[in-house]
Amino acid sequence: MLESAGHEPVTTPPSFHFIGICGTAMGAVAAAMKRRGYRVTGSDQKVYPPMSTFLESEGVELIAGFSPENIPADTDYVVVGNAMSRGNPEVESVLERKLRYLSLPETLKEFFLRGKRNFVVTGTHGKTTTTSMVTWLFENAGRDPSYMIGGIPRNLSTGARFNGGDFVVLEGDEYDTAFFDKRSKFHHYLPEAVAINNIEFDHADIYNSLDEIKLSFRRLLNLVPRNGIAVINGDDANCLDVASGAPAPVETVGFAESCDHRIVDVDYRSGSSAFTLDGERYEVPMDGEFNVRNAAVAVVLARFGGLSPDEVHAGLASFRGIARRQEVRGVVNGVTVIDDFAHHPTAVALAIKSMRQRYPDGRIWAVFEPRSNSTRRKVFQQPLCAALQGADQVVVSEIEDATKIPVNDRLDAAQLVDDIAAAGTDAALLPDVDSIVAYIAEDSQPNDVVLVLSNGGFGGIHQKLLDALA
Repeated sequence: MLESAGHEPVTTPPSFHFIGICGTAMGAVAAAMKRRGYRVTGSDQKVYPPMSTFLESEGVELIAGFSPENIPADTDYVVVGNAMSRGNPEVESVLERKLRYLSLPETLKEFFLRGKRNFVVTGTHGKTTTTSMVTWLFENAGRDPSYMIGGIPRNLSTGARFNGGDFVVLEGDEYDTAFFDKRSKFHHYLPEAVAINNIEFDHADIYNSLDEIKLSFRRLLNLVPRNGIAVINGDDANCLDVASGAPAPVETVGFAESCDHRIVDVDYRSGSSAFTLDGERYEVPMDGEFNVRNAAVAVVLARFGGLSPDEVHAGLASFRGIARRQEVRGVVNGVTVIDDFAHHPTAVALAIKSMRQRYPDGRIWAVFEPRSNSTRRKVFQQPLCAALQGADQVVVSEIEDATKIPVNDRLDAAQLVDDIAAAGTDAALLPDVDSIVAYIAEDSQPNDVVLVLSNGGFGGIHQKLLDALA
């Protein structure tokens, strides 16, 4: 606290420096803090639009590159992004100067989530879509929610926003928090309501077994208060196991007769699905069984949050989906190119199944890039083979940054393709994007659907395919 010339106390707002500020969530939190009157600076290796222009418009001082000199001498807190690690010059400076430092989840907890109604959506698959649905239901109903989503919902202008409303909807990630905090991110989110869509083995770079992942989810449920709720996939044995003995009320959602909220009378159409839940008929403009389940979970969470049946109906009917989730990038000469973020074997299988429902008369091409920390490892050798067999034509690219994975632990892409072919599905391993584009352009035919499966940019393959097909 400072003294003014008139000897009246003057408070100086705390200052924050964000290391790795250009991430979607980091940038949104930094901007929200600036709007609250905090002093905010930030640095990142890659400072470019749209995040750079967004932060500059919010008055946040941006610095390109990492250097100890980027951290102002009077900074009160340093927020360290999840991608930052030892060896980063600013991280090293923070430790050497013994500055106060926080992870992004800790920052959310202390400055944004206390006193709020926090809805946390988790699970191996479907959490981005379900989080987006819940957020849109509250937004469309005028509840002005804050939110953090690991994708870009088409109904909303950005993947994260923090304002003064009572509701906060968060995509809860079981990945670790920071290099100095190996707890799952979602352990920091002060949940009133938690949804668990499903639980499978994933993140092979930080978890050794499914049991370790289940333990993390159990710890999450231990944080839900008695006046809260845990909404669980009642068709998933791992979810039921994790929820057994949870101290908060547990409600199950699914197709099984034993579920508290049973999904019945499902009607799958091209581009939409209808279903009945607890006597109410709902329709969502998305296809596939997994999207019906996502929508059902969103309905239960929204009703717990106080939304009326009419508000829920209106929100679901107007939901427009997520960028990079079964997103049609174009149709050229009868060939449809679709972008999908799926990279876990189960998500891959479900995406292919959904394409079968949407395009029953076309051949389905599955173009898969082994890129995530888990799919580059041999732990998914057989599951990927089983998942990709559901397509008519399979193309697998060479493994992204293969040398970063030890040989004995690495996925064998050539063996994967051989196994798929041995099971009766045409498959090819190709070295780069250009060769994949040429291969598909030569062999594709009208009514074909090319489903591109990757959690990265995949070298701009979508537009290259459309150009080649033209």
